[in-house]
Amino acid sequence: MSESPVPSPTRAWATRLVVVGIVLTALNLRPAITSLGALLEEVRVGLGMSGSAAGLLTSVPPLCFALFGVMAPRLARRFGPVAVVCAGMVAIAGGLLLRPYAGGTAGFLAASALALMGIAVSNILMPVIVKRWFPDRVGSMTGLYSMALALGTSSAAAVTVPMTEALGGSWRTGLAVWAGLAAAAVLPWLPFVRDRAPRPADSLPARGEGPTGTAPARGEDSVGTAPAPEDVPAVRITRSRTAWALAVFFGLQATAAYITMGWMAQIFRDAGVPAGTAGLLLAVTMVMGVPLAFVIPRLATRLPHQGPIAVVLGVCGLLGYGGLYLAPAGGAWAWALLTGIANCSFPLALTMVGMRARTGAGVVKLSAFAQSTGYLISIPGPLLVGVLYQHSGGWGLPLALMAALMLPQIAAGVLAGRDRVVEDEAVTGR
Repeated sequence: MSESPVPSPTRAWATRLVVVGIVLTALNLRPAITSLGALLEEVRVGLGMSGSAAGLLTSVPPLCFALFGVMAPRLARRFGPVAVVCAGMVAIAGGLLLRPYAGGTAGFLAASALALMGIAVSNILMPVIVKRWFPDRVGSMTGLYSMALALGTSSAAAVTVPMTEALGGSWRTGLAVWAGLAAAAVLPWLPFVRDRAPRPADSLPARGEGPTGTAPARGEDSVGTAPAPEDVPAVRITRSRTAWALAVFFGLQATAAYITMGWMAQIFRDAGVPAGTAGLLLAVTMVMGVPLAFVIPRLATRLPHQGPIAVVLGVCGLLGYGGLYLAPAGGAWAWALLTGIANCSFPLALTMVGMRARTGAGVVKLSAFAQSTGYLISIPGPLLVGVLYQHSGGWGLPLALMAALMLPQIAAGVLAGRDRVVEDEAVTGR
């Protein structure tokens, strides 16, 4: 399909509304988790949970992301990605509103699963929406999306405890109030829920060819382009070593992230840090993703190999875990900063999803495969941390586990960062 060089007012208005939808959606993809992390001790007491049960609770997000994420491509083909993301925001709002009042641990888990189902499908489809609407700005739009995601993550960690106190001190109210933000994210997508037509990215020339047949320079303008639908071969994603490396990298960074979101505040609280300060430290860890989530994707799209970025982020994680073991309270702010930098492996992984596929169909399959497989890999981590914490009575063994997992994460990031595309590997099997 052809487009006018100058977008029409209607098209410009629609594009701006999509940007608003992307930002609001990203803001809602982590508060369900970090708000719970800030109040985990209160929820444990209120629901009568043991440390192992709390570990199970912190393992629910990656489990739901793995189980429900595989549904996203099929749902997107049937209803369109925008309609699925819109429904996902409805599910998040409903789950967050219901879970504090569902009654007992089972009800809490079931309502949490509803919210996490909405997050799971949105996780998978946001890179697809970015690629379709902004094929020539994948790096900058992924950065904006990742920055908003980090802002929502850190805001929930920072304000949940003081907001709970301001609203009367009930942890149930403090968790339920985040449903309002999810409800707001439904609105920008409503005008597009019936729109299943392909966006400009679906008709762009193949990677390596500009609109006039010339090869574009490396950078954002060479990322996210796709051949016409009739030229897209079937992609057997499991034959691609890069896809597997990216899935392992995604899974191990998700393991670190969900351990951090679920347990970091408790580590500081057990070291004698007040609850409010512990929540603020968790917020600092999360807020590091706001500037870095914008910078890292733009830098990644300009490098021939993204492996060095994965190495730097991994080393920061190792230093942060070592500090938490040696002086958790004394150097708390430094360890929060270092761990926050390490957690920026997430926007790097998202960016590589867009860079490691040549076609729109390839991005859908790679995003679903890397995230679903990755979240399956990440399920045992938070649960094992809870078990080790309960049975060892301290944080030495859990932190040792976290540091040990960082080493294969670095290795997988180096492999996933090579300048290859999964379509080629899926054909050659290399």
